[in-house]
Amino acid sequence: MAKNSQKPNTQRVTRRPDGKWQHKADGNQRATRITDTQQQAWDSAIQVAINQQGEVVVHGMDGKIRSKDSYGSDPNPPKDKEH
Repeated sequence: MAKNSQKPNTQRVTRRPDGKWQHKADGNQRATRITDTQQQAWDSAIQVAINQQGEVVVHGMDGKIRSKDSYGSDPNPPKDKEH
């Protein structure tokens, strides 16, 4: 049986060099949305992930992953109690 090769649409929240925050889908060249705060970019990413049944990955100011959450049918749901 062949595995489904389609990956979930991952939305990333990262800090930009100009100090603003962006929400950008993996594989895209341009940001989906540029905001003044991380929370605004995070909220935007969640809305897209819900629509596309994807995942949101939020990076902190240091670039390290701060949070991950899936908004679709995840074959391996997380065991954490973050949300």
